[in-house]
Amino acid sequence: MKAAVVEMLGRPPRYADFPDPKPADGSVVAAVEAASLKNLDRGLIGGGHYGSASLRLPMVAGVDGVARLDDGRLVYSNARLPHGMMAEHTLVDPASVVELPSGIDPLLAAAIPNPGLSAWFSLEYAARIQPGQTVLILGATGVTGSVAVQLAKAQFGAGRVLAVGRNRERLDWLRTVGADATIALDADSAERLAAEHDSQPFDAVVDYLWASPAEQVLAALGNSHLSTGYQSTRYVQVGAMAGPTIRLPAAILRSAGVQLLGVGLGSIPPEAQARVSAELLPALFGMVAAGHLHIDVQPRSLSEVERVWTADEPSGTRVVLTPRI
Repeated sequence: MKAAVVEMLGRPPRYADFPDPKPADGSVVAAVEAASLKNLDRGLIGGGHYGSASLRLPMVAGVDGVARLDDGRLVYSNARLPHGMMAEHTLVDPASVVELPSGIDPLLAAAIPNPGLSAWFSLEYAARIQPGQTVLILGATGVTGSVAVQLAKAQFGAGRVLAVGRNRERLDWLRTVGADATIALDADSAERLAAEHDSQPFDAVVDYLWASPAEQVLAALGNSHLSTGYQSTRYVQVGAMAGPTIRLPAAILRSAGVQLLGVGLGSIPPEAQARVSAELLPALFGMVAAGHLHIDVQPRSLSEVERVWTADEPSGTRVVLTPRI
């Protein structure tokens, strides 16, 4: 079969032949419909992710995706490596798949789990958003950031959602799906962030950028007056698209009730992981199928994997590979 074959970490997968999967240990062969191309996939295959050391080569890329079982059912499944989901066929465990709702587009279904679960975990378990609270999404114009904006408002009942990012067109669109206000990152954004926090303090920040944008937000959270009242803000670090490090003056943490937390594969509590297949993914798929949760996808043929692996994507759009085109 044809697949996105990984022969060496640090290089993009090649569209090449790979042995057909064989049923084993309760798994069955399924026809792949779609697999999204995510930063997680790129990081693992790039060799710099903390999970890269566990990979055994050669293998097929794609940590998850949508497949069709022999009985015609469309299901979402995690990959059973070395048979990743960027292939014509893969292995799935029928006992651990999530069946998709009727009528859902397989491309959308393949795109939503990674950003949807990341946003859900960030908002519920780390940010601990309560109805009526104010939340700032930093990097809101990206795929996961835009999902976080929508879930913060529709699922968690945030009273005010502030979307911050670089793409002004995407910021305008976010106002139609949950953002109450937006800030474009520019020369004046630090002043605007401070003014927003002064007028309606942030209960939580969910950050997909880090680096300089994070420094601006953290500076806005710090107090410069001894008489300033206490405000608790949970700062949730999720992504580092703007850079891996920041400069954090100690006075910021001493002058305000800032709590720094992170969300990643190693920081999800067991009770959250236990809810994924039975509750969270069906809820996300249901929202997508009903048109209540929006994600932009760019369908590409699996044969283009090597080229799209390193190509720039439009802001807020997820590339989805499929062997069907």
